[in-house]
Amino acid sequence: MSVGYQNQSGILRTDQLEKRSAAFVLNPRFFDNHLKVDINLKGSMQKTRFANSSAIGGAVSFDPTQATYTNRADYNGYWEWLDPTTPTGLVNLVGRNPVGLLEQREDRAKPLRSIGNIQLDYQFHFLPELHANFNAGYDVASGKGTVYVDPNAAESILSNGVNNQYKTNRRNTVVDFYLNYIKEFKSIKSRIDVTAGYSYNDYLTTQYFYPSFDANGNKVPNSDPAFAFNKPQYRLISYFGRLNYNYDERFLLTATVRRDGSSRFGPAYKYGLFPSVALAWTVKNESFLKDIKAISAMKLRASYGITGQQDGIDNYGYLSTYGLSSLNAQYQFGNTFYQMYRPSAYIANIKWEETATANIGLDFGLFDNRITGSLDVYQKKTSDLLNRIPQPAGTNFAATAVVNVGDMKNEGVELTLNFNPVKAKDFDWNFSFNATYNKNTITNLTVVPNDPNYAGFPSGTIAGGVGGQNAFINAVGGPKNTFNLFEQVYDQAGNPIEGVYVDQNGDGIISPSDFKKGKQADPKVFLGFSNNLSYKKWNLSFTLRANLGNYVYNNNFSQSGNLTQILGTAIILNGSPNYLTTNFKGQQLLSDYYVQNAAFLRMDNVNLGYSFGQLFKSKASLQLTGSVQNVFVVTKYKGLDPEVASGVDNNIYPRPRVFSLGLNLNY
Repeated sequence: MSVGYQNQSGILRTDQLEKRSAAFVLNPRFFDNHLKVDINLKGSMQKTRFANSSAIGGAVSFDPTQATYTNRADYNGYWEWLDPTTPTGLVNLVGRNPVGLLEQREDRAKPLRSIGNIQLDYQFHFLPELHANFNAGYDVASGKGTVYVDPNAAESILSNGVNNQYKTNRRNTVVDFYLNYIKEFKSIKSRIDVTAGYSYNDYLTTQYFYPSFDANGNKVPNSDPAFAFNKPQYRLISYFGRLNYNYDERFLLTATVRRDGSSRFGPAYKYGLFPSVALAWTVKNESFLKDIKAISAMKLRASYGITGQQDGIDNYGYLSTYGLSSLNAQYQFGNTFYQMYRPSAYIANIKWEETATANIGLDFGLFDNRITGSLDVYQKKTSDLLNRIPQPAGTNFAATAVVNVGDMKNEGVELTLNFNPVKAKDFDWNFSFNATYNKNTITNLTVVPNDPNYAGFPSGTIAGGVGGQNAFINAVGGPKNTFNLFEQVYDQAGNPIEGVYVDQNGDGIISPSDFKKGKQADPKVFLGFSNNLSYKKWNLSFTLRANLGNYVYNNNFSQSGNLTQILGTAIILNGSPNYLTTNFKGQQLLSDYYVQNAAFLRMDNVNLGYSFGQLFKSKASLQLTGSVQNVFVVTKYKGLDPEVASGVDNNIYPRPRVFSLGLNLNY
């Protein structure tokens, strides 16, 4: 049994988490260990305050020369841009005081969560090679809270503040059952391991809806929800089987098959069949290698398998359904406002996305396994990709829908090396290195394979413009998330010339047809390094990680690195220092000048520990540890952090550097 307490402040000023947790584990055994029971229960209670994340962008653009507070009574004393001619007394369409955005908004919640399972493993008395395993588990959570904004706060001065509540419950359950039979046949040097089973997963969310209130508790007119709650739900059912065959500890075979069904697909496409097979040859156990002491281990592997994917799609995307419009899409009849029902987009024949993977590998060990490693060459072909793409006008009930569209291929090499150069009584040194090279290629995106009239679909929204401008194109023949922007023209000194781009098609007009495909957002190479040193009672470990070949669009530079950002409104705004480099008068959002090399080397963590050894007549042990997370990053990227998952850097939440000191006592 264990209990825990955590109190943590976030990077943003009003981010706060207080958490109490408890865990209980029970592992009784019955019938001479033929029946094993494992019970696990975990629970947590939290008190959280979520910061107003819009303060991040507000802090970037707000004039830093102005005061935070004033002696005035209005707007609770926070400094704001004033205009007595407006209804609010504030300048319209400008950012508000970022400190005021944080301190005058209280988004508080009390999440509760419990996770538990019971697993029974029974070894049959009359057939000890046969095991029956049953597992039942749950994950339930409830999150409810309130959002309160002071009635005098500038961000909601016209609405007299905010005092709203929200609540969401989640209940996930799982039931698994399988039979496992293991038998060794010494006469034919064979061992078999057969498993067959069934799995049931249910995912239920209950979302509650409430009317809106101002800070004084007055209900906002026409804010009553049409429904008290919504209960989206989906289920997964799986039948699976696996065979492991071992001949003479030399040849290994693994064959599996799964039949997975998802309620997210229609009756004709609900189930998918996903087989796999793997072969291995333990070369070290052959006579020609057994006596070579320098080679401790060697195994050749080959495998092929198909997996299915159904995440990221709507629960009922295959059905023709009607949804209620949002409150800001009502129509007025007399003095009453009504929400409307409208059809949602649906794809009746949506089905499983499938990935077929082929792999050839080598595992090895040298010099009594002081050096071990593996080398893998793989190819993954994904078909019936699930993606949200634009719909042709008049073909569906929404502008976009999740559909099975196209194919994609990933090819690569993975290498892992582990070293143990020093292994002595008082000193032990282990380190490992891994490297992966991956090439991604889109091979088809249309129902008609490789339709030459389809240029691809855009993605990667760029903030700051009008009309949904994008940084990427996903097109056949290239990798996903390829930058597709205007090619910037530079002067003789290497400075970008504002508004001047390469006319790719030579028609004398700069238009979207002049976009040029460039770098990719995803890394081509992933590197990792870990190190562990032990000397007597001391231990030192750290990990390093690197990405190569990845690029990021610096949306902070493109949005605010221009003179219009600073002087283009009735007030002065803060601009990016990149303006001092480009001297751009206005925004040049579609210039590839803002695509920057985001390769990096990052030390994720470093840990130093000291063990005091046995205490109190060997009844207890004590260990002291100190650690740092996000130690440093080396990069040419000029933004806050080169590791941007979306590939477009626009006011991301800062990654913290965490210092920890720990004391562990076992008694």
